[in-house]
This record gives sequence, C-alpha cells and structure tokens, in this order.
Amino acid sequence: MIQVVILCGGLGTRMREETEFRPKPLVNIGTHPILWHIMQIYAHHGYRDFVFCLGYKGTMIKEYFLNYEAFTHDLTVHLGRGKHVEVHPSLEPDGDFRVTLADTGEETMTGGRIKRVRRHIDGDTFMVTYGDAVADIDIDKVVAFHRSHGKLATLSCVRPTSRFGVLALGAGDRVQAINEKPQLDGWVNAGFFVFNVGVLDYLTGDDCILESGPLDNLAHDDELRAYRHDGVWYPMDTYREVLMLNEMWRAGEARWKVWK
Repeated sequence: MIQVVILCGGLGTRMREETEFRPKPLVNIGTHPILWHIMQIYAHHGYRDFVFCLGYKGTMIKEYFLNYEAFTHDLTVHLGRGKHVEVHPSLEPDGDFRVTLADTGEETMTGGRIKRVRRHIDGDTFMVTYGDAVADIDIDKVVAFHRSHGKLATLSCVRPTSRFGVLALGAGDRVQAINEKPQLDGWVNAGFFVFNVGVLDYLTGDDCILESGPLDNLAHDDELRAYRHDGVWYPMDTYREVLMLNEMWRAGEARWKVWK
C-alpha cells in the first residue's frame, strides 16, 4: 500500500486568528480538523497509511491522534471503582488508519521535512500533500497517471478561481460584461504529489524548499509530470478561507466530501 506523507509543520502566519492557538492542520471545518478531511479523501480511495511531518505545535497533533476516539466518537464514562470508557460507534467514516507522527523541526522547510521522514517511508512509491487544502481529486487516477509516464514525480495542478470579478471593457470605456470570479487560464501547483523514492535524492538539508529547487531540478531532468485536475480545490491560507470552508460544510456544499 502506498503511504501518504502530509506536511503539517508550517506556522500558518496568514491566519493567526486560528494558528496562534493550534497548528493549521487542526483548524476545524465543521466539527473535524482539515487534516481529518484530507485523510478521508485518501481513505475513500483505500489509502490509510499516513506519515505526518510535524513542526509548529506538533505536540497538539500528537495529542489529537493519541486521543482520536475521544475526539471523534460519543463516549460514556463509567466512574467509580473499575472506571472505564465506553466508545460508541460513529456515524462517520471508520478511522482505521495507520498514523506515523514524526517531529521534523519548527524551522524546517517542506523538502527538508520530507527528507527527515525517509526512514518511515516503505516501498518505491509514496504520496505527498499539504495539510491545509482539500479537493475532489480522484487519487486513483493520479496514481495511475504517475505509473503511466514512468518518471520520478507527479504533481497535481489546478486552474484557480480569481478572487475578483473581471471586467470586459469596450470602446469608450464601456463595460460590456462583468465575469464574477472567473477561472483563470494558468495552472498552479495543488500538491497531491506522487513520488518515486528517487525524488529523495533531490532533497538536501532542512532549508530545502520542495517547490523551488527540487521540483525545478526534476523538471530540468525531465522527471516531472503534471496531472491536471479539473474539479474543485480549496486551499486554506487565510481566516477568510476558514470561514468560507465552514459555511460550505454547513450548507452541504462541500464538494471535496467524496466519502459517504
């Protein structure tokens, strides 16, 4: 089974309203952290073996998983002599996961974090994603695409939506149309990587940033391919996006919810 490495160590400085108190992957969408939502996307496709690269407030993520059943299930606590806890079945997806919680340092960059968890990676192929974005991406199709081209690395890319309305202007400064928050023409890195272990040779020390040197070098060596995802992708970089994702969840419009 292919493992999933999730980058969970960043400071989340653009959403200090939340990350002053918790690491970004533990910020809730609904009643569960965004990290739980990401895990469910992978688990829906059968991938349940995770390695978390911890950094800023990483002990809180350890505590969440050490007490996972308490956080995700209803409990009955029987007090007194012979005290015990009864865990009630959950109405939500089963939490049958294998989770490795690895401290990769508070100041380590993304490439350095992956390099640090090398000893926890089994097999010739593994996946990597960020702990702060959700999508309705078909993970099986990404893996099949990766296997089809035979290169070392696959990244998933999306066409982002503009934050602003775009004006179509005509002669005499006439406004011909207003396209409210259209999809842009270019493609951006959405994470949801698939790597062969040879990618690890492109990673150096703790200051190694995956998105610049290593990916550039892989592209230069013709070892990088892009899987184009035409569905939704929602990064959670600001407090405004936290509110937006929560509103979508409450309204039943969370299109990243591919699980039942």
